[in-house]
Amino acid sequence: MLRASRGLWKQRPQAISANFTQQPFLLARASFGRVTDHCYLSTSSTQLIQTKFAHWIDHKTGRLDTAKLEAKWKARWAEIKPKESALSKAPLSAEEIQRIFYVLVMFPYPSGVLHMGHVRVYTISDVLARFHRMNGKTVLHPMGWDAFGLPAENAAIERGIAPHEWTQRNIDIMKEQLSRILADFDWDRELATCDPEYYKWTQHTFLQLFKHNKVYRKEAVVNWDPIDQTVLANEQVDKDGRSWRSGAIVEQRKLKQWFARITDYAQELLDDLETLDWPEHVKSMQANWIGRSEGAEFVFKLDTSTTTSKASPITVFTSRPDTLFGVSYLAIAPDHPLVSTDFLPSSHASHVLDRAQELLNNLSGGSDRAQKTKMGVFTGIYANHPLDPERKIPVYIADYVLSSYGTGAVMGVPAHDMRDYEFCQENAVPVHRPVVESETAESTSPVFVGLGKLRKIPENGEFGGISSKKAGLAIVSAAAAKGLGKRVVNYRLRDWLLSRQRYWGAPVPVIHCSDCGTVPVPESDLPVELPKNIVLSGRGGSPLAQATDWLNCKCPQCHGPAKRDTDTLDTFVDSSWYFLRYTDPRNTSCPFDASRASAAMPVDLYIGGVEHAILHLLYSRFISKFLWKTGAYGLNALNQRSDIAKEVRVAISQRENGGARNGEPFKRLLTQGMVHGLTYKDPASGRFLKPEEVDARGSSPRIIQTGETPHMSFEKMSKSKYNGVDPGDTVSKYGADATRLHMLYLAPPQDVLEWDTVSIVGMQRWINRVGRLVDTACKSVSSEPFACSADDQKKWNKEAKETYRQTHIAIQRVTESLETTFAFNTAIAALIELTNYLSAVKDHKHPVFGWSLMCLVKMLSPMAPSIGEELWEILRNCGYLRGLGYNHASEGDSVFKHKWPVLDQKALQKLSTTIVVQINGKVRFKLEDIEADLEENAVLQLAKSHSQASKWLFDSQSQPKLILKVIHVPNKLVNFIVSK
Repeated sequence: MLRASRGLWKQRPQAISANFTQQPFLLARASFGRVTDHCYLSTSSTQLIQTKFAHWIDHKTGRLDTAKLEAKWKARWAEIKPKESALSKAPLSAEEIQRIFYVLVMFPYPSGVLHMGHVRVYTISDVLARFHRMNGKTVLHPMGWDAFGLPAENAAIERGIAPHEWTQRNIDIMKEQLSRILADFDWDRELATCDPEYYKWTQHTFLQLFKHNKVYRKEAVVNWDPIDQTVLANEQVDKDGRSWRSGAIVEQRKLKQWFARITDYAQELLDDLETLDWPEHVKSMQANWIGRSEGAEFVFKLDTSTTTSKASPITVFTSRPDTLFGVSYLAIAPDHPLVSTDFLPSSHASHVLDRAQELLNNLSGGSDRAQKTKMGVFTGIYANHPLDPERKIPVYIADYVLSSYGTGAVMGVPAHDMRDYEFCQENAVPVHRPVVESETAESTSPVFVGLGKLRKIPENGEFGGISSKKAGLAIVSAAAAKGLGKRVVNYRLRDWLLSRQRYWGAPVPVIHCSDCGTVPVPESDLPVELPKNIVLSGRGGSPLAQATDWLNCKCPQCHGPAKRDTDTLDTFVDSSWYFLRYTDPRNTSCPFDASRASAAMPVDLYIGGVEHAILHLLYSRFISKFLWKTGAYGLNALNQRSDIAKEVRVAISQRENGGARNGEPFKRLLTQGMVHGLTYKDPASGRFLKPEEVDARGSSPRIIQTGETPHMSFEKMSKSKYNGVDPGDTVSKYGADATRLHMLYLAPPQDVLEWDTVSIVGMQRWINRVGRLVDTACKSVSSEPFACSADDQKKWNKEAKETYRQTHIAIQRVTESLETTFAFNTAIAALIELTNYLSAVKDHKHPVFGWSLMCLVKMLSPMAPSIGEELWEILRNCGYLRGLGYNHASEGDSVFKHKWPVLDQKALQKLSTTIVVQINGKVRFKLEDIEADLEENAVLQLAKSHSQASKWLFDSQSQPKLILKVIHVPNKLVNFIVSK
């Protein structure tokens, strides 16, 4: 990507000269010399070197030539990039480990199109990576591709192109697009999850889970297209339950599929959220998804007069055991084991089975439609109440009950649950009267959902009059005494379904043998590669099942005929460990070296969209914890190695326990908001309007055809709303630096960003102002080096002292924004204010001005890298940096090789102030520009000696008035209360 751009600067001198006819230059073949008002070529490479920022500006249009400027620096960065990066050797020293800062942005799916949301998140990560590098950190900032998935398979079907070709083509396009926004990633760590050298280790991770009994296979429901004879993902089923391709009504079928036992880690995943520096709403989302609830399980034995004695009792979980006596019905899932001719009464079986299939199909594509309805059917089966066997409870099938959740059965208490009440209304189920009542006020609603006390009615028996909490405990104890109940902790979290019936994914590394059963593929045979030259049609079941040469194999144990597993792994498996592979991406003997991974983990800062706040983060936490517990990385893994020094173990221990513990992968999380685009809508028809249908000139846009004012709003960018923005067009028009600055300035990263280009010109003007400031400064190179000791500061004039203070105010604000708050808009505002201040400074030869200008360029550079580099080079080439004592700033130098400005807290103290003088509470005059932090007596003396004092503190005979009281607010006001 970067190598390709160097060609622009490797033309013959004559060709380059033709591009800059207005600007004389000379070819420098020896050392650098100061060439005022000229540009020249570097001795290390034929790259254009300017001595004035103004030379990059077209004098006719006033526009900065961003394309050539950016191309210059992309080529330069490619040349000066260090050959060895962080973690290039192992094991690292303790000092090297302490310097590591791992900043990671969620890797993208290679769709081939970089949208503004990408620009936002990659700009953020790039700014922070450059900032921490300037702060002396050894930064890991890798990039890769989440390359498996359904879109590539669909593209193969629709366009007749192999998924790997389509994917690689898109990767190449997106790498070039990332280059255009000046993102500086560790491309030597690049990976793609569809690369066999990557998914070999994904399969290895699956085998480790298999070895530790953390994966298993069972039947689970899938979406089945009866025409195409294939499994569909939820997103391939439309809102009406039809297949997106064939249009057939999608059915629900059971297939054997692989699951991971993530529920074994449920409590740990919940507890360790407290150790993470994540946004509270994300931690709350994770906690709710895990869904810990304390309650009870009750066993309802079936009435044998309505079903066979072989039928198993129904077990239900409830978080409200106090409502047990209010049960009106039991609800089971449509695919519950009881829904069978073996158990259903013959009088009901045919009708019930038909209705169950209808309800099951209603779940196709997910359970959203089921949640909107409350349909059910009576099975003809009754169950006995655990504590009142004489009560017969009807058993219904309900579409809101899922077999994959809990026991696949719930108890319906319509008097105390709104969903149950609605189900009863919809299906004419008799509602049992309330058994719990409020302790404070009488409820008028038919459904009382709160805690209270059990009503004194016959149904509640001995528990009547007791509070809900105490009654719940007593009821569970009574049921436990009969072997029909117990207290339990339940989790909403379900085991992770790993199987996908697709082609474009990592094959499950398992072989099925009729004699040996399920046999893992030997590690030496990994990767199990996808078969090539397979025809994808979207029909006829699993594509891998049709590749007979690939499918048929020998059993690793008995060497008899066997078949490969035809499922591929969920793409979340690929993305659940990629952050570990980045630490050692070229390792061919294991997924990653334990010492390298241990030195870098946990990730210091993880950046990505809030839409991944649940599943991706949860699965990554699970896999990371599993690998950490089983010794793949972490201190426990290194304690077994004799080549790891004690101080290294201490450094790794500090890193492991520095906030994220117990194998947590991400120490800090930054979730950026979405980017919304300006949307036009016809007020009459509500139709979204294309940009070319609107005359947006002026302050009041008009619909060209009708002349009416369109409705305007900012909405999520989409093709259907015609509000998308091509980042390439924006960069071409305004430049990457201005685009980045504008993106960072419009809104805090956590907020939705309403994209418009109206104000981007402000960023362009600011860039030009900083450039003019640098050009002006280069005419007044300081002859004395910068020194800021206490003795030196005493020699400074007033302007220099204030310049020093204003610069440190900016340093504080920008550093805090990039290190702590991520308020990039605040950082940019601080730099604009510093630019305004420096533009008004008169003495450009004073070394403090030079130092301040140098700090401004440094702090601007992470956000506008090519501009920052160019300004730094101009300051260097005109001798400005050498004048400040930067003798090590030489050819091939980069601003990013220099340290970030260090804050001097003492410098923040105000040098002077204005104090308001009040007489009896009314402002009478001011003490302008006096020394800050003066003692009260000194302030009073200045006030009394002020020229206005005689008018207010003395009477007509020039006698001092009696001062009754003085109120002094330091650095703000003094109020004299005087006699009248």
